[in-house]
Amino acid sequence: MVKLNRIYTKTGDTGTTGLVRGPRRMKFDLRVDAYGTVDEANCAIGLARLETQHTPDVDAVLGRIQNDLFDLGSDLATPGADNPNDPPSLRVTPGQVQWLEEQIDLFNDRLQPLTTFVLPGGSRLSAELHLARTVTRRAERLVVELKDREPDTSAEAVIYLNRLSDLLFVLARVANGDGRTDVLWTPGKFR
Repeated sequence: MVKLNRIYTKTGDTGTTGLVRGPRRMKFDLRVDAYGTVDEANCAIGLARLETQHTPDVDAVLGRIQNDLFDLGSDLATPGADNPNDPPSLRVTPGQVQWLEEQIDLFNDRLQPLTTFVLPGGSRLSAELHLARTVTRRAERLVVELKDREPDTSAEAVIYLNRLSDLLFVLARVANGDGRTDVLWTPGKFR
């Protein structure tokens, strides 16, 4: 259980931060950037949830995702293998990825197939979900780079972020009347 008695500790005043284990790292470290961007994606989802009062099914999905993103942040903040004498670290699981895939299939069944790309917009909720999707894609790129530099980084974290961005795209279309009010791209329209 996490217990936060003091909000400021002054331990980061020199530009470093502590991970779950291992030496302190600079605040611009790629690992810190990766889990910080996951946190940013979580904030964007929280902002989108302010618009879900008429879509409780979408709100419930986003609520679970927010919790899972904290699991993912913990995973990324815990480099290296577990010590067999310690409790296992919190890691993203294949079950969490499978749940995302199930949600994609469930919500995508409501949508008409696309014939062109969708522009962010239509409804406020759709635009917010597209913003969360793009922040999630940035987090995914950072985690892919982190995995390349530190191979013990969770492969499941990369997969989770990839599926999450797909789900956010689908939910953005759901938020536009199941795609009926999507704003569609017309290639070369203003040339």
